[in-house]
Amino acid sequence: MKPLLLIDVDGPLNPYAAQPERRPEGYTTHRMRPTGFTDGKPLRVWLHHGHGAELLALSDAYELVWATTWKDEANDWIGPPLGLPRLPYIDWPVMHGRAPRGTFWKTQYVLEYAGARPFAWIDDDITALDREYVAQHHPAHALLMRVDERIGLARADFDALADWAEGLIG
Repeated sequence: MKPLLLIDVDGPLNPYAAQPERRPEGYTTHRMRPTGFTDGKPLRVWLHHGHGAELLALSDAYELVWATTWKDEANDWIGPPLGLPRLPYIDWPVMHGRAPRGTFWKTQYVLEYAGARPFAWIDDDITALDREYVAQHHPAHALLMRVDERIGLARADFDALADWAEGLIG
């Protein structure tokens, strides 16, 4: 069984914290209105179309899963511009709630979703406490990759993900 690749949107795919007047190189602007977004104007989302091909290439080694507050709406708003098929998603029982021992609120649910499977998780809110918690509570290999929310995923990130998956097999 393939390891999971748990994909956050805001930060890794949408470098939302980049300077507003300077869209990162290679990204295009998309205007979106996901459920619950009621702030007059549509939400500005920057996406790099090459990321879809990179993720699809990784799907030979991983089962791709959305691990984002966009939940299933990532399939409607984010996947199509990137050329991704519909992906399973983590349906967070509680978002932005209390987390064990100072970890990111998603961490406990990521472990529940992964069960005993190995996984790689890309997110902009991962900390050393999350890595420590996962190491203590997850029975399989795990790679927690923090992505800079001002930059998004880079070539080195995709290479590291491919290498990590290869290391599980090799």
